[in-house]
Amino acid sequence: MKRIIHEHILVCLSSAPSNANTIRAAAKLSQAFGGRITALYVQTKSADQLGAEDRQRLQRHTRLAERLGASVSTVTGDDVAFQIAEFARISKATKIVLGRSAVPRGRPFAPKPLTEQLVELAPYLDIYIIPDPAGKDRRAKNPATKQPILPSLRDVLITLGILALSTAIGLVFHRLRFTEANTITVYILGVLLTALFTKNNVCSGISSLAGVLLFNFFSTEPRLSFQAYASGYPVTFAIMLFASLLTGTLANRLAIHVKRSTQTAWRTQVLLDTTQQLGQAEDETDILEVIADQLLKLLDRPILLRCVNGITIRRAPDGGPFEEPSDAPAHRSSFQCGGEPFGEVLIYGNALEPLESGILHSILGEGALAVENRRNARQKEEAAVLAKNEQLRADLLRSISHDLRTPLTSISGNAENLLASGQGMDEADRRRLLTDIHEDAIWLIRLVENLLSITRIGEGRAQLNRTTELVDDVITESLRHIRAKTHTIETDLSDELLLARMDARLISQVLVNLVDNAIKYTPEGSVIRISARKRGQWLLVRVADNGPGIGDEQKPKVFDMFYTGNAQVADCRRSMGLGLYLCRSIIQLHGGEMTLTDNDPHGCVFAFTLPISEVTINE
Repeated sequence: MKRIIHEHILVCLSSAPSNANTIRAAAKLSQAFGGRITALYVQTKSADQLGAEDRQRLQRHTRLAERLGASVSTVTGDDVAFQIAEFARISKATKIVLGRSAVPRGRPFAPKPLTEQLVELAPYLDIYIIPDPAGKDRRAKNPATKQPILPSLRDVLITLGILALSTAIGLVFHRLRFTEANTITVYILGVLLTALFTKNNVCSGISSLAGVLLFNFFSTEPRLSFQAYASGYPVTFAIMLFASLLTGTLANRLAIHVKRSTQTAWRTQVLLDTTQQLGQAEDETDILEVIADQLLKLLDRPILLRCVNGITIRRAPDGGPFEEPSDAPAHRSSFQCGGEPFGEVLIYGNALEPLESGILHSILGEGALAVENRRNARQKEEAAVLAKNEQLRADLLRSISHDLRTPLTSISGNAENLLASGQGMDEADRRRLLTDIHEDAIWLIRLVENLLSITRIGEGRAQLNRTTELVDDVITESLRHIRAKTHTIETDLSDELLLARMDARLISQVLVNLVDNAIKYTPEGSVIRISARKRGQWLLVRVADNGPGIGDEQKPKVFDMFYTGNAQVADCRRSMGLGLYLCRSIIQLHGGEMTLTDNDPHGCVFAFTLPISEVTINE
């Protein structure tokens, strides 16, 4: 079996004009080897001084890499070769593609070319060097890419102030007869403070040299002179100058590192907040609002978000009104959802840094994924509802086909017997057939009423006609529709006047279903007791029987639609399992609750609650 080697191509990003050719070559190499590609940008301390032209070119190169299928990553550090080699090691890159700039060779103290440094740091990697067709690196011609040589007036004033303060402290130390080592420490501390509070590295060098001269002038014998009597002073001055320069350089690097670490921590926090907020968004509009807010928090620039569904979101810095600038947007990114175009984001202002561009695409990717997840969830819900409705329809048809056949067959057979030989029958036989026809018709009527009620409730079309009713009258009227030849029905009503807000027709249907259910599932001679009591602000109605009861394993299911249990029905008709489901639905529409408990010593109790109503009678 042929072993498949997964290649990982690492291409270096830069603002050099030839970098576009390097990216295309890396993409072709990735296609040839069938691997993935990563575009890496090393952000050094000189990245903040890039000119507008170089920034725009770097942004074009970043977008080109993304269009060619590369994932863009950014690392920070001044040692470019080390950062590339370390990233290649961590990401398990197998090949590195980079451009070759025409750096003159043979200069004294010139650093090794980047390619030679990478060969030493990562000898296990294949390194591909793409030459510059123009024969030179035109980026070096842009003076804006280099740090200004002359410091600003602010940096000069800060440097002079720190030197003056260090000299004053040194004079105090000399008067107090402190050792010269203490004074040297003060000047080194001054160099450190200069590196921390100024933006130009030249200030640190000036502070180092000036500190040595001031120490020589004010703190060594002969004082107020640049001469030195002691033979060891030249060595002391050299060490002091070297320590000052080293301290200043380290302080500058530390300041840059702290700044970049703070920016990285903030951008990481924004990305984490975006993920959390997208998880709480309810619809696509909320998702787009989160994306716009997080991009504004990250970039602090005017942002315009447009989607194919017509939603447009605008954000302006400081919460002000959005006014679309006349200039072209500095950055335009489109994003997709489910493989189809979903929208685009326009960002105005300065060109984006590679790290900002990478986080931007991460946020857009998270947003597109959230939209797709919401759509998938909605489709699953719709599919589940459709499947449930189809299952409900199938169960209903199956139950109707079985449960309607017996009474219809009985009605048809009894009617046929009456038509064929009714005149030859005695009065008792004819009355028995007519009674059976009547009971089967009543059963069918109640079944149809239950089905219609369930349909209206399921579709949300059920409207309650609430009135204040006397509970005793509702129970009495319900019992008029019940035939219990083999069972005893008792009522236990309170002596006080019980009034409740209800739809009398529906509550009567509930009572009829509960009593019919008790008659069906209890043996002949059983007693069914209906009681009503006041419980605080609620009316409690109980229908209890002394039959065999319902097992604990069946209690959680008795209110489910089409659940009939394992009990045998007293007559020949099988229950459809709709009565108790309908009863609970009606009680819930009234704001009450229906429960099932065991009766003592045996049997079961169905109870429901209704809100109490008070009536004031004016004499």
